[in-house]
Amino acid sequence: MEKIDRRDLLFSNQALVRLILPLVVEQLLSITVGLADTIMIAAVGESAVSGVSLVDSIFILLINIFAALATGGAVVCGQFLGRKQNTRACFTADQLLLFTTVSSIVVMALLYVCKEFILSVVFGSITPEVRGHAETYLLIVSASIPFIALYNCGAALFRTMGNSKISMLTSLLMNVINITGNAILIYGFQLGVAGAAIPTLVSRIVAAVVIYLLVRKQSLPIHVSRRVVLRPQFRLIKKILYIGVPSGLENSMFQLGKILVLSLVATFGTASITANAVSNTVATFQTLPGMAAGLALITVVSRCVGAGDYAQARYYTRKIFVVIYIGMVIVGVAFFLAIPGILHIYNLSAETFAYAEQILYYHGSMAMVIWPFSFALTNTLRAANDVKFTMVVSICSMWIFRIGFSYLLGAYFEMGVFGVWVAMTIDWVVRAIFFVTRYLGHRWERHTI
Repeated sequence: MEKIDRRDLLFSNQALVRLILPLVVEQLLSITVGLADTIMIAAVGESAVSGVSLVDSIFILLINIFAALATGGAVVCGQFLGRKQNTRACFTADQLLLFTTVSSIVVMALLYVCKEFILSVVFGSITPEVRGHAETYLLIVSASIPFIALYNCGAALFRTMGNSKISMLTSLLMNVINITGNAILIYGFQLGVAGAAIPTLVSRIVAAVVIYLLVRKQSLPIHVSRRVVLRPQFRLIKKILYIGVPSGLENSMFQLGKILVLSLVATFGTASITANAVSNTVATFQTLPGMAAGLALITVVSRCVGAGDYAQARYYTRKIFVVIYIGMVIVGVAFFLAIPGILHIYNLSAETFAYAEQILYYHGSMAMVIWPFSFALTNTLRAANDVKFTMVVSICSMWIFRIGFSYLLGAYFEMGVFGVWVAMTIDWVVRAIFFVTRYLGHRWERHTI
């Protein structure tokens, strides 16, 4: 293990705390609102929960693609900061916002054009009631794609500067608007699924406008120009895409795999669809510390790589992993005690309750052990530009183990929806083996943009 001079560390303990804590709060807010959304939609009926969860699988796919582009821009900007080339970091931020805005508008248009294909082919055989709820939600929330993409870009840039408090506060504003609007429109005006969709659209518009205005502040180490930049600089865009495209392909294939698995889950019946949707929402809490600290890894490691100091990159990876595992164990144990109470809130049928309870106990156990090495460690590799390796491993493992074993365990061995979740953790184990082996070597230190 290479020794480092602690007097030259790029991040103090206090700086790490200021970076990670707001990220934890931001992730908690996001997941809590997702949980509250599902609970409120459950008041409309299980078919509404199923319809919204199916459409959300599409939106998560798209949002993750644009989040990957934002990550690409953040990594490039972070490396420029590490080299003390702030002007180039600002030029990169301009190009990131330009490319993301244009591409997200194109994607939004395609969603409306392909609506019938999504509802009839992608989602497979769903009941007319579930289809009706899914269509309503799709038509309204599709308009929010450019705004959530812009918000993710701004949030990623602030995290790169080590200022995750801004993204936390903007997320708080977005989620307060969302949850308040849901309560008013679902319970007050009885608008059903539309009552959940409209606040989502409005909250994302507000968050995008706010974070764009904030990132225009010229005194920031990374800022966008006051005048909107409309001329693409393909050299900088290429640098962003070098990181963003492999990460985007990885995320999109991952979510596409989840959508294909959802088609399998849909054949198990409405109880399985609803249990899967509820479990997806609640299970996210069980990985919250890893997701938050994993975002911090991108900021920290990209700065270390920009400075050419891989010893510090390894030092901070180890340090942050200790934080991740402590957080995962605390949250995991807390949720083991809380799972029955949480599921009772959803007013589920006995069959759905049993499925969800089994899934969540299993997922929580596996998450505390395997999840960080399967997902958080990839952020160290991505921040060091080793994106092709993570993409190939993730995509191959997902298609072979997650999807393949989902059909094998869920359908062939008749384990149902629980078999799908077992297949997911098999995928985790395979990913972890490859990523830990890669990290322990030195090939990831030899990639440059």
